[in-house]
Amino acid sequence: MAHRGLVSAVLATVLGIAATGCSGSPSSPTSSPSSSPSASTASPSSQSPTAVVQPERPTKDGCHLLTYDQAIAPVVAGADVPCGQRHTAQTFKIGRLDLVSDGHLRAVDSPDVQAEVARTCTGLLGEHVGGSVQDRRLSMVQPVWFTPSVEDAAAAADWFRCDVVALASAEELLPLPPDSQGLVASSDRFDMCGTADPGAASFERVVCSVGTPAWRAISTVDLPGSAYPTAAQAASRMQSPCRSAARAQADDPLDFTWSEERPTQDQWEAGQRYGICWVPV
Repeated sequence: MAHRGLVSAVLATVLGIAATGCSGSPSSPTSSPSSSPSASTASPSSQSPTAVVQPERPTKDGCHLLTYDQAIAPVVAGADVPCGQRHTAQTFKIGRLDLVSDGHLRAVDSPDVQAEVARTCTGLLGEHVGGSVQDRRLSMVQPVWFTPSVEDAAAAADWFRCDVVALASAEELLPLPPDSQGLVASSDRFDMCGTADPGAASFERVVCSVGTPAWRAISTVDLPGSAYPTAAQAASRMQSPCRSAARAQADDPLDFTWSEERPTQDQWEAGQRYGICWVPV
């Protein structure tokens, strides 16, 4: 809800890819078939043992042409492409999974393994794309992550892959530059905007550099505590900082409009412990 001197908290829809992890990759072949003798001549003793093919390890800094659905799918898809060609994802970290805990083997798709990968990739994103914490919060740049399929993990694949992507809108990815290093620090091309007041039914989160957005995200406000804040609690915390941020950007410091957006319950549970301040473009 927009307002002039009147504060109310705004609920937003969940940004489709924010805090979303991906697990799995295409199953690599686990055997290398060879020409088989005909049924009339084959015998167990004459057949060669099946050769196990080691799953291929991803390449750090590799680029990929992925759709939005492929970026959030549990299995890696899309095409690996040279970074000089059009691409929508770039790998910024290849790590090794720890699949043994207290002497027990952990499944690659278990919640604790996936949560560890999510924390690692999310934590390393800033090192790759640069900018301040607030810069990254106000951008449409996000991490996604992948682990081997269950079949590949059984064949000794123990990697995880962190990719960076940028959203054009809720379900569309933007092409990335040839090198995504410093992406946020060096450009405002991926800043977050909206198609309407964040409280409106027609609101959609979009990148500022495409189309003619109506609102722009300008600041974030940390929300303390472990319990999901009520609308009143969020408004009380966000009122002063959002008003100050909006005033600082206004042509007339006595007449300006701003809006506040608290995280949804899903966003809060996924780790977003801050609200967003918005102003009309």
